Amino acid sequence: MKMLISMRNFNNLKAKALVPILCKNCSKTFYLEKSQVLAAIKNINIKTKRTTHGRTAEFCSRSCYGKFNNKGFVTTCGQCKIKIIKKAKELRKSKSKRFFCCQSCAATYNNMHKTKGTRCSKLEKWLQQKLPEKYKSLNFCFNQKDAIESELDIYIPSLKLAFELNGIYHYEPIHGIDKLQKVQFNDNRKFQECLKRDIELCIIDSSGLLYFKEQNAQKYLDIVCSIINQNISRIKL
Repeated sequence: MKMLISMRNFNNLKAKALVPILCKNCSKTFYLEKSQVLAAIKNINIKTKRTTHGRTAEFCSRSCYGKFNNKGFVTTCGQCKIKIIKKAKELRKSKSKRFFCCQSCAATYNNMHKTKGTRCSKLEKWLQQKLPEKYKSLNFCFNQKDAIESELDIYIPSLKLAFELNGIYHYEPIHGIDKLQKVQFNDNRKFQECLKRDIELCIIDSSGLLYFKEQNAQKYLDIVCSIINQNISRIKL
């Protein structure tokens, strides 16, 4: 709210005194009582004593309030940085204050920057236990983002070798086609990022593991170990 009066003069006014306000939309001057201004600042409606949006007091009329909310403002995509147009009400409602030009950019950014809610299958947890026991001299990074700024299920920095264990959600539209497309888009982006960094990414289809048992999971451990052994042998040569 932009008052056309100094704060010192405002404080000296009586409760019923009129305060000049500059409309945020049409830039015309209108007037509110001091008590109304204070209520708007505190987000409290004088009559109902309920919380209200103080920003409505920034406009001379409901019409200006509606027009301002539908105005387009230039901002940038949080992922690809191109300029995009968003309405005022979209800018106001966003808690993160981050906006995207499309769903692909939003999915890419969120996957690269998520700090919690990472889902780890029983197979992955089991491999996280078994692999360090089997290869004590290797440093394993599990579900970390350091290598490509996006999560890799298994990454071995010294071998520049990574593994992704892709369950059925990577191949079938269990939660709808849109969700599947986002998952596959992210999978492809990870593959491209690994190529850029000269990291060998091995994608293992684990969709056949319908429920976890060590005897059923052993074949996936064998596959991972076989690839690790090949890379170790190649380095020694």
